[in-house]
Amino acid sequence: MKPGSTFLRAFLVMLLLVTGAGAFGDEITVNVVSRVLQSFDPDEAGRETARNWVLLPSKFGYDSKANSYWQSRKLDAWPEALYGKNRDKEKLQVLGLTGKFSRKGYNFVEIVPGTGEGQNFKPSPIPIPGRVETIDLWVWGANYAYYLEAHVRDFQGIDHVLPFGSIRFAGWKNLRTRIPGSIPQAWRYLPHLRNLELTKLVLWTQPIEKVDEFYIYLDQLKITTDLFETSFDGSELADAETLQQIWGAPKQ
Repeated sequence: MKPGSTFLRAFLVMLLLVTGAGAFGDEITVNVVSRVLQSFDPDEAGRETARNWVLLPSKFGYDSKANSYWQSRKLDAWPEALYGKNRDKEKLQVLGLTGKFSRKGYNFVEIVPGTGEGQNFKPSPIPIPGRVETIDLWVWGANYAYYLEAHVRDFQGIDHVLPFGSIRFAGWKNLRTRIPGSIPQAWRYLPHLRNLELTKLVLWTQPIEKVDEFYIYLDQLKITTDLFETSFDGSELADAETLQQIWGAPKQ
C-alpha cells in the first residue's frame, strides 16, 4: 500500500470520528421517563377528570334514525397485573365501551378525547411531552378478532397511524406501540422540540368476526419519553411557556 493512501485513510477516519461526535453527541445523554396521559381515575376530590372520550362509529354503527349503537361509561375496575388484587385506599376506574354494527365488514369506531358532551363536544388532542418512544395501554378483550390503533399528529399537521395490534385475547393485557423515527419530533430551529399529540384511538372489526354485543375496557394510557434537552446560553427564551407568556398563543 502506498504511504500516501495510508495517510489519507487515517485522515478520513479521524475526520469521521470528529464529525460523528458532533452530530450524535446530543443523543448520548437521555432522560427517559414514564408518563401517564390518561388514567381514567377520579381526581383526589372524587371527581372524574375533565377530559371526555366520545365514540364515533363508522356507517353501520348507527340505526335507521341515525342514533349510535355505541356508548361508554366509567366503572370501578382495574387490571390486577398493574395495581394488585385489592385496592382499598384508592378509587380506580376504567373506561368501558359497548356497541355493535348492523353488518360485518371493516367497521370502526373512533374513541376521541375532548371536552363537553353531546352537541357541545369539542375534540381536544392530548399533548405528548418530550420525544416519545412508546405508547402503551391496558386493554380488556373478549376474544373478538378486532384490532386497535392510535393516531398521533406531528407539528406539521400530519396524522400517523400506530398499531397496537389484535385484541383477540381474554381479560387484561398491556398493548404497546413504538414511535418510528420517520415521525418528526424536532427540527433545526428554536425551539428544537416539536411535540406530538394523540388525536384518537380507533377500534376496527375484521370481516370474519361477529359485530354485535361487543364489550371492551381501557385503562392507563401511558408513554415512555425522552425529556432531555441540551442547554445553551439563552435557552430560557426558547422555552414554549416563556414564548407564550411573551408573545401569546402562536398564530395558526
